[in-house]
Amino acid sequence: MSTSPAPRLRMRGIEKRFGATLALAGVELELRPGELLALVGENGAGKSTLMKVLAGALQADAGEMLLDGARYAPRSPIEARRAGVAMIYQELSLAPHLTVAENVLLGAEPRRGPVVDSAAAARRARAALARVGRAELPLTRRVSELGIADRQLVEIARAVALDARVLVLDEPTSSLAKDDVARLFGLLRSLREHGTSIVYISHVLEELFAVAERATVLRDGRTIETLDLARATPGRLVAAMVGRDVSELYPRSAAVAGEVLASVRQLSGARAPRDATLEIRRGEVLGIAGLIGAGRTEFLRALFGLDRVAGGELRVMGLAGPRTPRERWRSGVGFASEDRKREGLALERPIAENLCLPRLERLARGAWLTPAALDSGAARWIEELGVKCSGPRQPVGRLSGGNQQKVALARLLFADVDLLLLDEPTRGVDVGAKAEIYRLIDELARVREPRKAVVVVSSYLPELFGICDSIAVMERGVLHAPRAVDEIDEHDVLLQAAGGVA
Repeated sequence: MSTSPAPRLRMRGIEKRFGATLALAGVELELRPGELLALVGENGAGKSTLMKVLAGALQADAGEMLLDGARYAPRSPIEARRAGVAMIYQELSLAPHLTVAENVLLGAEPRRGPVVDSAAAARRARAALARVGRAELPLTRRVSELGIADRQLVEIARAVALDARVLVLDEPTSSLAKDDVARLFGLLRSLREHGTSIVYISHVLEELFAVAERATVLRDGRTIETLDLARATPGRLVAAMVGRDVSELYPRSAAVAGEVLASVRQLSGARAPRDATLEIRRGEVLGIAGLIGAGRTEFLRALFGLDRVAGGELRVMGLAGPRTPRERWRSGVGFASEDRKREGLALERPIAENLCLPRLERLARGAWLTPAALDSGAARWIEELGVKCSGPRQPVGRLSGGNQQKVALARLLFADVDLLLLDEPTRGVDVGAKAEIYRLIDELARVREPRKAVVVVSSYLPELFGICDSIAVMERGVLHAPRAVDEIDEHDVLLQAAGGVA
C-alpha cells in the first residue's frame, strides 16, 4: 500500500499577534518534497504573515515548525536561507547597483581567506543561472539594467545557489508577459524534479490549477482546508476562500447600448497611441486588450487628459478636443490608474480624503470643508463597496490591496461620473474582491439608472471575456475595431495583438 512521503515542511499551531490583532490563529500547513503547494486566501487572510514567519522575517508567538523532521525556528531571513528556505517577494529584494553574479551569491560568497574567490564565485553563479535557464546572462551586468523577468530569475538563481529546499513565491507573475510566465512555469517544474519544494501564492486561479497539486486555504488567520486540485473546481476553491458560494464570478446582465459618450477618430499621442478610432456608448462595458507596451494605458490617459494628444479628433461628454483632468472630472469622466500606490491614491491620507477628492465642492459649505463633512460623504460608499476599514479616517495605505482598489473605484462613484476608465482594475486583488468589482461594473453599466459606460484595460483575457460586451485590441499603438465577445475567442485576440490576422 502506497503512503504519502514524509513532509518536507510542517507548520503546527502557528500564532502571531500584532497588538490586539490576531493575524494567525493556529495555522497548520504541510509541504511535501518536490511539491508545488498553492497558498490561497483573500487579502488579509494571513498568507504573507505566515510566509514571513517561515522565512524568518517574523517570529511566531506560538506553534512549531519542522524542516525535514528537524526543529526549525529562524530568527532572521539569513538564518532561514542558510537552513534552505528562501522567499521571493512580489517586490523583488535585489541590489540594483550590484552585478548579476554579486546578487546571485549575496551573503554566500565563496572566499579564499579574507577575500572573495572571484573564480569560484563566477562558477557558482553561472551554474545557478544555468539551472534557471539563463546561463548566457552576463555575470557583470548590473541588475538595474535587466528586465523584470530576468530580475526575477536572478532572485530564483540566488535560492538555487544556496541549495534551497523550500522556495516561496509571492505573486510571481504579476509583472510578467505571457511568454515569461510560460518560462517561469517550466522552471518551477524543473526545480520540483530536482527535489525543491515550492509554496506558490497567487490570486490567478488558472495559474494555480496549471502548476499546483494541492492548495491550502487560509481565512481570517486560520487554515480552512487543503484541497487536491485535480479533484477540485475553481468554484469550490473560491467558496473555501471567501466562506460563501460565489455562484457567478462574472455576472453579465442584459446590455442595451445607449448614447455615445466618447468618440475618437485617428487619435494619436506623444508616444502612444498611434492611431485609435472608437465610440464608447452608455450601457456598455468595453474591453481594451493587447500586449504590455502596446499603448493601452496611454490611450486611457489621453482620453482623460493626463497625456498629451498629438493628433486626431476627440470628443468626450460633449467636449471637443483635449481637456485637463480637472475638466474631465467635472464633465463626468473618471479614471482609475493601474498604479494605485504611486499615482492612484494618496496612501498617507485618510480614506475620506481620497474618496472625495475629485469633487470636494459637493461637501463644502461656502468656503468651509470640515472633517465631519468628508466622513459623511465617504460613509455611503465605504458601506456600499464593503471597504474593510476602521473608519473613514483610516489612512488608505493601511488597507489591503483589494480594499485600496475599492477606495479608488468609490472615488469615481462619489464623483457620479458617467464614463469610467479603469486600467487593470483587479491587479493584485483577491478573488473575493474581484467578484465584488465585477458585480459593481455590471450594475453600473447595465442595471442602475442612469447607466454608465465602462472601459476596462486588462492583461487578463478571461476577465475581459467575462465582463465585457465587446473587446478592442491595441497592437503596437494601433487600436483595432471592437468586436462582440461572442464573435471572437482568446486565440483571435492574441493573434491580433501580436500583429497577425484574426
